[in-house]
Amino acid sequence: MSGTNIRARLAADPQLGAGNVLSRLFEHGADPAGPGATFDVPVDGYPAWRDLTLGELRERVTARAAWWHDQGIVPRDPVAVYVSGSADCMLNFMALTWLGAIPALMNQYLPGDVAADYIRRLRAVALVTDPEHRGRLAGQDLGLAVHADAAEVGTADPLRAPAAYRHHADDPIAITHSSGTTRIPTAVVHSSASLFAATRLFRLSAPRARGTERILSALPAAHAAGISALNMALCFRSDLLFLSTQNDAAAVLDGIERWKPTGVFGFAATWAQLARHDLDARDLDSVALWFNTGDCAHEPHIRRLVAVGSHETVTREGVRRTPGSRFVDGLGSTEMGHSAFHITHSAGTERYGRCVGVPHGFAEVALLDTATGREVPVGEVGHLGLKAPTLAPGYWNDSGATYRARFNGYYLTGDLMYRDEEGYYFHVDRAVDAVDLGGEWLYTAMSEERVLARCPDVHDCTVVSVQVHGRVVTDVLLALYPQADPAADRTDAVRAALTEAAAATLRRVVVVSEADLILGPTGKVRKFLMRQRHRAQAAVV
Repeated sequence: MSGTNIRARLAADPQLGAGNVLSRLFEHGADPAGPGATFDVPVDGYPAWRDLTLGELRERVTARAAWWHDQGIVPRDPVAVYVSGSADCMLNFMALTWLGAIPALMNQYLPGDVAADYIRRLRAVALVTDPEHRGRLAGQDLGLAVHADAAEVGTADPLRAPAAYRHHADDPIAITHSSGTTRIPTAVVHSSASLFAATRLFRLSAPRARGTERILSALPAAHAAGISALNMALCFRSDLLFLSTQNDAAAVLDGIERWKPTGVFGFAATWAQLARHDLDARDLDSVALWFNTGDCAHEPHIRRLVAVGSHETVTREGVRRTPGSRFVDGLGSTEMGHSAFHITHSAGTERYGRCVGVPHGFAEVALLDTATGREVPVGEVGHLGLKAPTLAPGYWNDSGATYRARFNGYYLTGDLMYRDEEGYYFHVDRAVDAVDLGGEWLYTAMSEERVLARCPDVHDCTVVSVQVHGRVVTDVLLALYPQADPAADRTDAVRAALTEAAAATLRRVVVVSEADLILGPTGKVRKFLMRQRHRAQAAVV
């Protein structure tokens, strides 16, 4: 059956959701010899980088489903997955949802003590780890009935797997966690309908987007975005490679050169790391599309990416490959389930300044004054409120956090934004990072954007503001491109990039190494901890 016909059948299937794409594909007659998934690690005797067909993918999934079934795992059981390899993560996700269980996918970079506390708060009945992560948890009392070895779960007979569980729309199909940039990660629960809504509402009903024929995912496999990328590729009948690391730019570039994807999916932190490299020296011609979700990306990083790659153009002589690629930007989060906004950049676009574009058709957004409940006017910064079928139902085992984030029917994302007269939306900061200067505000994310635009030899920037002796002072930390002069004084350029009120708080501009930045498990700077460190340092200055 052709990819177009199978997509039409899937689009018309009311039972299709984020937890049962694999089984429903076969029920609709998908070709077992068609594309399944590729991993950069060995899988049950298959070598790394070997494309698994859809039939082989089902066999590896049902082998794990049979193993978990033998351990007594049943529908609604939460099972934690704490592994390094993308294959162990994704295959266990699909196997556990095959049974109707609830895989709780954990970022591989979580420290052991944080992971142990998180597992206990999940009240998981089982856990699967690899040797590295089992070592991190050594000595921890986790209260589990089963602690499985990732290498063992794929050894069962696939033919002994039970029939696939019949999911309903509101069935929980995964627990993922926030990035933990401001606190301990929170456990976000996703339903079969919510994590599939964007794919159902605007992807399956439209032609396959250019650049999604062959997708390399540099998204964390344990993230909601990783699950969505997997399901989208399966539904599109696209080739998909899932990398096991996102924090190693050289490995991502090597993967592109080796596998020749037409599209690369990732987070803003990955694009920042790629932009540090000499992209012209790498073979990136296959890439037509860069797709970003999570935090919106910075202009200098986008410009470096769209300058490479190539895309198809219709000319008088027919379809030709033209230099340059497209970058789809937006703004999303674990709780939002999917980016709520979208904008496409190419070499000729100029709408930057943290513009995230316009809302998707499924997203109802409002910029709110949370003190009065009113929507703010054009040009004024407000809190982003979202109503969308993609929204996660809430936080696992934490009704307090679930309801604290709701306001007049909206989910408050924690983002501060404004919109212009043309209806485009601009992200200025996370609410927890914005600093009240007494009538005016210092928006750290927007300040970083302006510094990067003003200082072309700066690869990345972090703005940290703290209270010292009753007044706000700001330190600007600069990470430089390799060819930049670390001794150059950039203070005047940084001050000029800031608003007048923010510039008045500037204490120092410091060139730092990557090691000086405190990063979370998804590669985002943990500004909360950066502020704590700077506050402690300021106390002795």
